[in-house]
Amino acid sequence: MPRPHTPGPEAEPLLVDAETDLRPTPEVAAARRALRAHPALLLIGIVLASLNMRAALAGVSPLLGEISGHFGLSATTSSLVTTIPLIFMGLASPFAPRLARRWGTEAVLLSALVLLIGGILLRVAPPVPALFVGGALVGSGIAFLNVLMPGLVKRDFPHRAAGMTALYTTSMIGGATVSAASAVPLENALGGWRGSLASWSLLAAVAALVWIPQTVLARRGTHHGEPAATPVRTTRVRTTPVRTTPDAGTRLGRSALAWQVTLFMGLQSSIAYVCIAWMPTIFTDHGMSKSAAGLVFAFSTMLQMVGSFVVPTLAGRMRSQRTLAVAVAALMGAGIAGLLVAPAAGAWVWAALIGVGQGGSVGLALTMMVLRTGDAHTSARLSGMAQTWGYLLAAVGPLALGVVHQTTGGWTLPLTLMLAVCGALAVLGLGAGRDRRIRA
Repeated sequence: MPRPHTPGPEAEPLLVDAETDLRPTPEVAAARRALRAHPALLLIGIVLASLNMRAALAGVSPLLGEISGHFGLSATTSSLVTTIPLIFMGLASPFAPRLARRWGTEAVLLSALVLLIGGILLRVAPPVPALFVGGALVGSGIAFLNVLMPGLVKRDFPHRAAGMTALYTTSMIGGATVSAASAVPLENALGGWRGSLASWSLLAAVAALVWIPQTVLARRGTHHGEPAATPVRTTRVRTTPVRTTPDAGTRLGRSALAWQVTLFMGLQSSIAYVCIAWMPTIFTDHGMSKSAAGLVFAFSTMLQMVGSFVVPTLAGRMRSQRTLAVAVAALMGAGIAGLLVAPAAGAWVWAALIGVGQGGSVGLALTMMVLRTGDAHTSARLSGMAQTWGYLLAAVGPLALGVVHQTTGGWTLPLTLMLAVCGALAVLGLGAGRDRRIRA
């Protein structure tokens, strides 16, 4: 085993926002070095922000029936409650680097949490449009967190990036698990679905309070109106394999490998958000109580932590990840097939298979963004491409299944279509998992 490298003072890493291709101004870099002298504050801030990255979405699913009944929404319209945040997660992602360049990563992250608080509270306002506009704000806030968090971790914990990535990913899934499990109990305790949804604004508010001092300290020494960072200049992108590739000499957007990774990200996200939107409803439609369905859904979400830890660990030790890609698709396919055969009787088993498969697939998608690239900035651009187009593709899933469910009056055809998506995911994994790289 190679000995760990212990950097000396001369090896002090540049505080580059790797995920956004930005280099801070000297004043901001100096302020951030001072912040890194207090890693506990950074650590707490990262964990609290990560807890908010899925909680506001996962807590909606167990309550979707009550929300739909209250407003008299059809299945198709109900699916917009979970689809609109996804659309804005894709649409808002490209703006995060621009805002970070102008105001600094810390300030934009704080703004994302404030935006999340506003969106959560707006969702529970009486008019129906507020439900959807609030969802758009929630999705935008989460998009900024999605884009900025990986670069923040790489920047502030450069020699512990893997461990910190595991920590924030686990915190993200943990927040979703608690949100899903407590949605119905909070509804009962707080007098309805509005109280349950609104309660998650408190978690975002606590996280925002922790990020206020970091935001102030990070801009110390800069003058009003000055940009916080400047872009790192990049060059054309070409795809080069470890062996040979027909994609050499093309830009990232024209790289077949880049699109395979992007579509893999999009399809696995689509499966995940279909489950967030409809899994509890599938169980209740087959006779399960609302609280039991919420617990099964929370159990599935909790087991994502297993897949999100094990699969990336294995992927980093393998030259090709094709086998892993097929395996995670097969796990989700087996769970969805179980929902077709015996949805209520085998609910816990199907939830376990889907949960482990989902955690593994998202972990593999994020890992392939690194493994398929040769440098941090190409990885950043691939990450931005995959998140933007991936979430827009993912938004189609809940809406499409809602339409099919409303049209057919059952879950057989929607779940059959999901099986087909799992098959397509496996095929894409065979391409995205190849031992090839995209280099700048």
